[in-house]
Amino acid sequence: MSAPAPQPPALPVTFRPTVTRAVLLTSAAAMFIAMTVMSLLLETLSGGERGSFILMAALFAGVLVLLSRPKVIADDHGVTVVNLTGTRRLAWPEILRVNLRQGDPWVFLDLSDGTSLPALGIQPASGRARAIRDARALRALAERHGTPSDSPGTAHDNG
Repeated sequence: MSAPAPQPPALPVTFRPTVTRAVLLTSAAAMFIAMTVMSLLLETLSGGERGSFILMAALFAGVLVLLSRPKVIADDHGVTVVNLTGTRRLAWPEILRVNLRQGDPWVFLDLSDGTSLPALGIQPASGRARAIRDARALRALAERHGTPSDSPGTAHDNG
């Protein structure tokens, strides 16, 4: 006997690794401030060298902000997957399967065009139990709003 399917969350809903995001954004701000203050306090630096320090701090902070970007937004019309450098909008029927297998770094969406799309907004690195819960919620939403699949066990979470 299988467990009852979880009730999908109310829409719209956003899935994102909040702890990871908080750490990355806090680190970006702290590093930028520290490097900027250091460049201003070092009396032996010229104006160009200070500018280089501040520019490098901004670049490092920008990379950390970019790493904090991933999320998955589900609404009545479909899913928006925001990964590091790209965003893709999917209608519900395009999502055939939501996969989070043992050892996967994040959720993968199997799509109707035969491809698979990583959804970095749901990742076990920021909490396995939460990632499984979020993957199951996204699966329930895809099953409710999308085209029914041929096999009942389409999403895998091994947990």
